[in-house]
Amino acid sequence: MGAIQTYGNMIKKYAPEHPLAARRMICAGLALERFRSRHLADRSLPGAYRYLNTYAVGEVLSALRHPEQTVWANIFAPVEILQCFGVHTLSIECLSSFLSGFTIENYFLDYAESGGMAPTLCSYHKNFIGAVDSGVIAPAAFAVTTSTICDGNVNTFRYLSQKHGIPSFLLDIPEQDSPEAEAYVTEQLRELIGALEEVFKKTFDMDALAGALERENASKACYERTLKLLAHKAYPSTLTLQMYMLFANHLNIGTPEILKFYRQMESEVNAAPEFDGVNLFWVHLIPYYQETLKAYLNGRGQYQIQGMEMSLDYREPLDPGRPLESLARKMICNLYTGSYGRKADLVRDIVQEIHPDGVVNFCHWGCKQSSGGAMLLKERMQEIQMPFLILDGDGIDRRNSHDGQIRTRFEAFLEVVRQRKMDSGAERRL
Repeated sequence: MGAIQTYGNMIKKYAPEHPLAARRMICAGLALERFRSRHLADRSLPGAYRYLNTYAVGEVLSALRHPEQTVWANIFAPVEILQCFGVHTLSIECLSSFLSGFTIENYFLDYAESGGMAPTLCSYHKNFIGAVDSGVIAPAAFAVTTSTICDGNVNTFRYLSQKHGIPSFLLDIPEQDSPEAEAYVTEQLRELIGALEEVFKKTFDMDALAGALERENASKACYERTLKLLAHKAYPSTLTLQMYMLFANHLNIGTPEILKFYRQMESEVNAAPEFDGVNLFWVHLIPYYQETLKAYLNGRGQYQIQGMEMSLDYREPLDPGRPLESLARKMICNLYTGSYGRKADLVRDIVQEIHPDGVVNFCHWGCKQSSGGAMLLKERMQEIQMPFLILDGDGIDRRNSHDGQIRTRFEAFLEVVRQRKMDSGAERRL
C-alpha cells in the first residue's frame, strides 16, 4: 500500500499543472496492474477471478487510452447495444473506484467541490466530475445514462455533457410495467441506436445484438447455478474482486469474454472443497479499501461473500428474437426501478434461494436509496429470521469512513451469525 500511495502522491503532484502527464501515469499504473494480474497474481485465488481482474483492468485502460472510442454509461444502460458498435464502456462508479485505488480520490473530490459541487453529492460522482474537469481524464465520444435508481446520474451526465461538449442520451425508464411502457422504452432504444450510428459512423447489426443476448442468457444461467453451489463451497475472493463482478454482470455482460469467465467460475466452484464457514450476502456497494472488512473477507478464511444483489438485478432470460423489446423490459423490470419495496422483496427471495448465513447492507454516503430503504430491508430480513447488519460509510472516500465503528459492529455481527450457525448445526445433529 505504501508504494501505491507514493505513486498516487506523484500523480497528484503533476495533476494541477500537467494533467496529461497525470493521465499517462494512471495509464502506466493500470498497464502494470494488468501485467501483475496476468502473470504475478495470488495463485491461491481462483483462476476465474484472476481472469476477470486482468480483463477489467484492460477494459478501463483501453477506455482511457482511446476516449474517441469510449462511451460513458451508468451500469444500468443497455451495454449490449454499445457492444455492437465495438466501443469501450466506462461507468462513473467504475472509473471512480479505480482512481480511489490509486489513492488520489481526495484530489478530485476537492477539485469538484472547489468548482461548486455540493459536499453531499455522491463521492463517486464528485470524483468523476473532478477527474474530467481537471483535465486528467479526457472526455468520451458519447454518454448514455438512465433514470434508474440514482437521481445524481442524470444531473452528472447533463453537467459533463454540456460543459465538455459530449453528445449524450438519457433513457427515461417508467416505474410501472405495461405494454405502453415497453413500447416507450423500445422507441427510445431505436433513437439511441440512431445517435450512436451518427457519432461512430457505423451501421447497427440487430443479429449481433441477438447474439449478445444469447451469451447473456448463458452467462446468467451459469451464475445462478454457481450461487447455489457457493452456499457450501469454498471459493475465496477479495472485496475488489467482488466489485469487479459489476464488469461481468453489467458493463460487459453478453461478451464472449464474460461468458468464458462465468463458465470457468462454475467449473471451479463445482470442483471446490466444502466450506463450513460463514457466507454473507452483500447489499449495495463494497468499500474495497476498508481495513476491517479486508481482514475478514479477503482471501481464504472462515468468511466469504456469497453474492451481491447488484449481480441479480434482473434475472429473467432475454428473448433474442425480440432484442430491443427484451432490453426495454430488462430496464423497466429491474429491481432498482420503482419503489424500494421491489428491491427488498427480491433480496428476501434471493436469500431464501441461496441460503447465506447473514446479510450486510452497506449504506454509501450520498446515496439516498441505500440509506432511506435500509429499514424496509431490515423488516424483510426479520420476516425470514435472517441476521442483518447495516453499515454506514463511503465506497471510495477514505476520509469519510470510520474503521473503529465498522470493526465494532461487524465483529459483533459475525459473532451472532457464527453462534447461530453453530446452534443450527447442533440442532440438525440432534
